[in-house]
Amino acid sequence: MPSTPLSLKVPGKLMIAGEFAVLEAYQNLVVMAVDRFVYVSLTQQDENRLSLLNFDLANLEWTYNEKKVNIKTADKRVKFVEDAMSVVYTYLKEKNVSLANFHLEIRSELDDESGRKYGLGSSAAVVTSVVATILKKYLPKEPSAKLIFKLAAISHVKTQGSGSGADVAASSYGGFLQYASFQAEWLQYEYEKADTISELVEKDWQYLSLKPIKLPDNAYMCIGWTGTPASTGKLIDKIKRLKTENITLYEQFLADSNEAVSTFIKGVTEEDTALIIEGTKRNRRALATVGKHANADIETPLLQKLCDLAEQHGGAGKPSGAGGGDCGIAFLPSKEQAQKLMKAWEEAGIKPLDIQLNKAGAAEK
Repeated sequence: MPSTPLSLKVPGKLMIAGEFAVLEAYQNLVVMAVDRFVYVSLTQQDENRLSLLNFDLANLEWTYNEKKVNIKTADKRVKFVEDAMSVVYTYLKEKNVSLANFHLEIRSELDDESGRKYGLGSSAAVVTSVVATILKKYLPKEPSAKLIFKLAAISHVKTQGSGSGADVAASSYGGFLQYASFQAEWLQYEYEKADTISELVEKDWQYLSLKPIKLPDNAYMCIGWTGTPASTGKLIDKIKRLKTENITLYEQFLADSNEAVSTFIKGVTEEDTALIIEGTKRNRRALATVGKHANADIETPLLQKLCDLAEQHGGAGKPSGAGGGDCGIAFLPSKEQAQKLMKAWEEAGIKPLDIQLNKAGAAEK
């Protein structure tokens, strides 16, 4: 007989400052969890089943054997979920936690109704939702955000082979975060070397740094969507190529990004909107410069318009995430200026998004 479902919602993310540079050790980034969610429910029942509602995949059979979940479908889009289930299942088995059969149902609202991508971190939120739900259902005590994050990060890197993990951090912890990456190559190496997942989870992740911060009330953030989904992977490849071809220019970018993010964080810490705006301007310049040097179209014409309009209205704007489309963000010193900017964006063909900070990470609905 099916049991009462355990239902969770897990927030997506928006990158605020420090993109690309965060892929290097000890480079800070600011990321925020947003109030757009992946919803997941787990119902104990006689047979193991999985439903991914956004992909029209319902009641897929799955099994667990030799530290691996196998979902019975040829659809490759289940890979992130399959790996997440494998990692968390194996971890719980190592802890001698007994699991019953269940049906896992996942639905995402991180893209719009037509499936257009906003760049809110869908795969990371899905992975985090799988990990958090299974842990919360079967672990004898409430799992910490740190445990959810580490297992989801292991799983995400296992599937993707890269990434900073900032999106996983936002989905796991919620709120505004100052973040430095665990370094994907380090995590992959440690995963392959470790005898157990528990051993890797309990290990000190030497590069990882994570700290909640709070955007001051006197800084007004606007989020605009340019209508073009970005190809993060392609842009990252171009930036990586610059590192190989011209290390001097690449290291200059890291220094510029570090200075910009430090200025932004100082503004947050001291509740100084002028410094937040200055840090945003510097980060925009650093990203535009490295994009130019790497022949990567980070600041598309519409993102440029978004940023220029923000400056014309007394604030600062920048691409969010990899750039090349998706969202841009802006910080303004007053609500009135923010409202005028959003009107100007609309007139320029940029869609203001009603997205707010989500203070919680993975939480019950």
